[in-house]
Amino acid sequence: MRRVPVLFALSVSLGLSSALLSGCASDGGSGSETGRKYVLFFTKDSTAISPAGAGVLKEAAAVAVRHPDMSLLVAGFAAAHGDLNADAALSERRAQLVAAALQADGVAASRIAEHARPPANEDPAVSARRVEVSFVSGS
Repeated sequence: MRRVPVLFALSVSLGLSSALLSGCASDGGSGSETGRKYVLFFTKDSTAISPAGAGVLKEAAAVAVRHPDMSLLVAGFAAAHGDLNADAALSERRAQLVAAALQADGVAASRIAEHARPPANEDPAVSARRVEVSFVSGS
């Protein structure tokens, strides 16, 4: 069961800021802590990690420490706002920032792969302004 879409609906109906939406979403797999996506949301044109996002990063790093056989994929996203090169650079900076924060929390750089997703208009609100941390087999 994915909780993230419910959070998006709540954000629209309640006017919650994207900083409050950071959290975890299950990918429908085994339900283990490595089967979840750890998701951080950013405000428009920002790379600042919110306090909620910092908590998500701490949790993901703790899971990584408990599972040294797993690698992490850090995928950065940004909405398409006109200058696609700037939007692509923003998604890359977000992924780099989250990867650096994971390293600061004790995750070896060799276990982290960064991937900047191309800008998209899938949802110009919150969902396009995120970084997802996923666990993958192998280190």
